[in-house]
Amino acid sequence: MTQQTTVPGLPPEPSLADPCAEREPAGDRLRRAGPGPAVGLDVFLSGRVFMDMIFTGLPGLPPPGTEIVTDGLGSAPGGVANIAVAMSRLGLRVGMAAEFGDDLFGAYLWRTLAEQEGVDLGLSRRVPGWSTPVTVSLAYDSDRSMVTYERPVPGEGAPGEGASVPPPPSARACFIDVDRPVPQWAEPMRRRGTLVFGDLGWDQTGAWPAEVLDRLEHVDVFLPNAAEAMAYTRTSTAASAADALSERVPVVVVKRGGDGAIAVDRRTGERAEVRALPVEALDPTGAGDVFAAGFVFATLAGLPLDERLKFANLCAGLSVRHRSGSLGSPCWGEIAAFGESGEVPESVLTDYAFVVPFIPDAADDSPVRAEPTLRKQR
Repeated sequence: MTQQTTVPGLPPEPSLADPCAEREPAGDRLRRAGPGPAVGLDVFLSGRVFMDMIFTGLPGLPPPGTEIVTDGLGSAPGGVANIAVAMSRLGLRVGMAAEFGDDLFGAYLWRTLAEQEGVDLGLSRRVPGWSTPVTVSLAYDSDRSMVTYERPVPGEGAPGEGASVPPPPSARACFIDVDRPVPQWAEPMRRRGTLVFGDLGWDQTGAWPAEVLDRLEHVDVFLPNAAEAMAYTRTSTAASAADALSERVPVVVVKRGGDGAIAVDRRTGERAEVRALPVEALDPTGAGDVFAAGFVFATLAGLPLDERLKFANLCAGLSVRHRSGSLGSPCWGEIAAFGESGEVPESVLTDYAFVVPFIPDAADDSPVRAEPTLRKQR
């Protein structure tokens, strides 16, 4: 993108690809301008980390008794690591509490998160004799199906309950799953000024119990996808689900995948809607988590609802162009250069001029992408 854009009330900004503008690092600008405690982490979260094996380029799911061969295979940290990686790549200081198996997959996940992605694992632990959870994702037709292997952590109980967390460090925001009991550390953090972001997963029972929504009293920002939001609220459209949920939580964002997203801020009366970025989607695995990471960043930056939604949409749109879930999340260099190929019209890019001040001078445009860890032998 080479044409300059103008934001009403502000001087012309350089294009998103302009490397010459003097800008402070994104995280520094965010921490100077946004809400929340000024010390400690930007975001704290806990939960289960999975080894994601992602197959792409599939024409569909293999029927029983058949085999489909594809040359698209990536591996990456999954589960709660999706959003942790995406937030860290945006310059947020991320701390995570999770269990890791003592097998090869566990060692890979720990090393990737701590050394490559800069996630603070000080409150995480390695569990002797426990096998790392694994999810196989089959991506096709702009969507995906998944198969997961998971065993309880010794002494923990049912799968998916997440890590047992000691008192967490100070953080400006935290992230929880509301389809599980609210972590004991979340409410004390909220009382200290931490913003609580919440999401949930698919209810495999199909019951969609309404009491799950009662946990939203502990949440400031709720980010379900459209299918989940409509199922829990017993509504027929994403917009009506957003309205129903806004009666329970200050800010609700309903993610609609390839159809974009809709958001309501009950506190300010703002309402916003955005279409998905018009890019060719290779793999949607983890895109909802990347969207949430972008919304967290934009919220901590103090942006209005419309810009929060657009920035989240931008991050998710850039992520689906890569195979690999969490490792497909964009860095600032990719955000700065997006649209250079002509994939996105200039008329679309002008809506994102507000992003320019957050782009660091030395934006890294070479993030590590997922690589195959298993190869089909021929």
